[in-house]
Amino acid sequence: MRSATLADAERLCQIYNREVLETTATLDLVPRSLDDQRIWIADRSGALAVVVACDDDLVVGFASLSFYRDRHGYRTSVEDSVYIDRNWQRQGLGSLLLGEVLSRAAAHGFHACFARIVGPQEASAGLHERHGFSLVGVEREVARKFNRWHDVGLYQRLL
Repeated sequence: MRSATLADAERLCQIYNREVLETTATLDLVPRSLDDQRIWIADRSGALAVVVACDDDLVVGFASLSFYRDRHGYRTSVEDSVYIDRNWQRQGLGSLLLGEVLSRAAAHGFHACFARIVGPQEASAGLHERHGFSLVGVEREVARKFNRWHDVGLYQRLL
């Protein structure tokens, strides 16, 4: 595992945009452009850096942290995201990536980490529960994608 670089933008775009177009793993509706992906990577550093998992030189998954909310009172809390190429899922990479971003969050002094998981995504919920997250609430029908309303589970772990 390593921090992402701008050279990883195309591969991250491929992994992420497949989820945008085909799943509710993200609630983005429009795929990211390569330029948008580069900006997204460039905007992250330190604790909020993007971490990638690789097989040789091929990026096969990534995880990141974002501030939980924009208001400064929330600056001690972060939200995680984990995406794995479908050909590499169920091999433990999600756990390694989530563990790494949680370690970075704790090392940088964050107090709480959140995950928003569109239901039902049992693999993502199970991954987070194995890392000490608990379901703290469900936001009912707050998202719309693929012509359906979606509930979003809010998971939390204190660091």
